[in-house]
Amino acid sequence: MEAGYLGIDVGSVSTNLVVIGPGTEVLASVYIRTQGDPIGAIQRGLKMVAEELGDGIEIKAVGTTGSARHLAGVVVGADLVKNEITAHAVASIHSVPEVKTIFEIGGQDSKIIILRDGIVTDFAMNTVCAAGTGSFLEHQASRLGIPIEKFGELALAAKNPVRIAGRCTVFAESDMIHKQQTGHRVEDIIAGLCEALVRNYLNNVGKGKELLPPYVFQGGVAANTGIRAAFAKFLGFEPIIPQHYKVMGALGVALLVKEEAERRPGFVTAFRGFAASELRYQVGSFECEGCPNRCEVVNLRMEGKNLAYWGDRCGKWSNLS
Repeated sequence: MEAGYLGIDVGSVSTNLVVIGPGTEVLASVYIRTQGDPIGAIQRGLKMVAEELGDGIEIKAVGTTGSARHLAGVVVGADLVKNEITAHAVASIHSVPEVKTIFEIGGQDSKIIILRDGIVTDFAMNTVCAAGTGSFLEHQASRLGIPIEKFGELALAAKNPVRIAGRCTVFAESDMIHKQQTGHRVEDIIAGLCEALVRNYLNNVGKGKELLPPYVFQGGVAANTGIRAAFAKFLGFEPIIPQHYKVMGALGVALLVKEEAERRPGFVTAFRGFAASELRYQVGSFECEGCPNRCEVVNLRMEGKNLAYWGDRCGKWSNLS
């Protein structure tokens, strides 16, 4: 059987899975909505990957990343758990070896990663303001009654993009409504919104950073041609969109776990197998009263048995895992 290496990236908006082969070629790729249920999303993703792969592929190692990487790691039996900065950087270097700046815009957060000579030298994340994220674009598309898939096309048709106050979602929406009421074309408003998002992103997440080309633009928002055009306008360079731009975190951790498995003689994966998609998991939490810290501890159970604890500061519960 051919070897496969599975990477799983679980975020607040999307859950992504990638399987690569021995030559790092992508054998399967899944991008689905998390919908507030990371375990359910992981299980749905596993089923979809298993169907896409078919027979003949044996998963030799599994890595997880993203905001729910630790939970995902316990659920699937991960061999490696990595932060998303490392995972995204590795995937970008794999796709564009000379990359110096990575722009990653997701549904609920965004980040900039600075690389020099293939090494991460700086990064910044925005996890507070929604004005520079995909969810803000989707909300405005819904309010305007325009499918998000058409957003970029309409933005490119603009003749005179209006200036939108994009530093805050509330101000941006108020400004958009004002521009509509004063008779500006929808295309010009959409183009202005795309420019406002990129301007906000560069001025806040990119503040104080030396942003040098080649630029790699990834994350779900990279599909939006209006946002791409705004980046090119402000930077003077077209950003490079990798083939697997939507699932770069999962690709990166798949590459990392492949390297980890191959460097350890006799390595045996802890992966629970695709059957994990059918197991029953329950998550609960409680406040530990063992000391004044009163930590909120999370407990994960599988098929009624305690599988893992986390959230305590002293290790009283997590050491039981």
